[in-house]
Amino acid sequence: MNRSGWGGGRCSCREITRAADALGYHTAWLPDHVLPPGPYGMTYGGVYEPLVTLGHLAGTTTNIRLGTSVLILPLRDPFLVAKQVATIDRLSEGRVTLGVGIGWEESEFTALRSDFGTRAARTDEAVALLRHLFAAGAGPFEGTFYGFEDGFFEPRPDHPVPIMVGGTSDGALRRVARLADSWQGFGIDAPKFAERVAFLKQQTDRPIAVGTRTAWDTSLDDLISAAVGFAAAGAEHLAIHFGEPEGYVERMSAAMHGITGALKKS
Repeated sequence: MNRSGWGGGRCSCREITRAADALGYHTAWLPDHVLPPGPYGMTYGGVYEPLVTLGHLAGTTTNIRLGTSVLILPLRDPFLVAKQVATIDRLSEGRVTLGVGIGWEESEFTALRSDFGTRAARTDEAVALLRHLFAAGAGPFEGTFYGFEDGFFEPRPDHPVPIMVGGTSDGALRRVARLADSWQGFGIDAPKFAERVAFLKQQTDRPIAVGTRTAWDTSLDDLISAAVGFAAAGAEHLAIHFGEPEGYVERMSAAMHGITGALKKS
């Protein structure tokens, strides 16, 4: 499930995620835009800071995984991101997936005085730093953009935190091949998804879980048809945006039953 248009209060946040947990959804995904040039909604996602929100949800759920789709990593201090993610992972007993992307809205980078041109290189290095902190918990780490000699990092995760990379460009998929445990596309149909998966497989022989995002923006039948098409194209997960908080749980329930039933028949 994906809640990119979320603007509900604390209760709707908690109750929607609990309902998703009870329905058997695998992961609750939250988007990220710190200072977009336009209103939050379908383009720029929900208003809540994703890592803070996932920390809250960690204490209100038991099984569902908690992820970002995606955190714009080059807009953030990777040391702080590491601390936040490791803390949420510990509080949730290992249910965090860190989804990252390089970002696409140049004006947001300008507003935050972050260099747009180096965002890809900084993302790659930040992922390497995160993995170093999670595994080693100490220096040294020396990169072009980030580094440290001394200091201790805790809490270190008991297991590797899965890292998902989002995006559909050739560059994004090469980043997946180099750095990620999973890939999530967006804004593509099933044939394009299959083509992107084929390109990814040309870049690496590592096992990488693949999936994409979609939305319930027409009808349930259309959503079910899209889900069946993505599954046939090789998708292992499908993140779905169900719209505004009112009626969200009902749409989640209808989709879960409709899609699982259709997949059993296919």
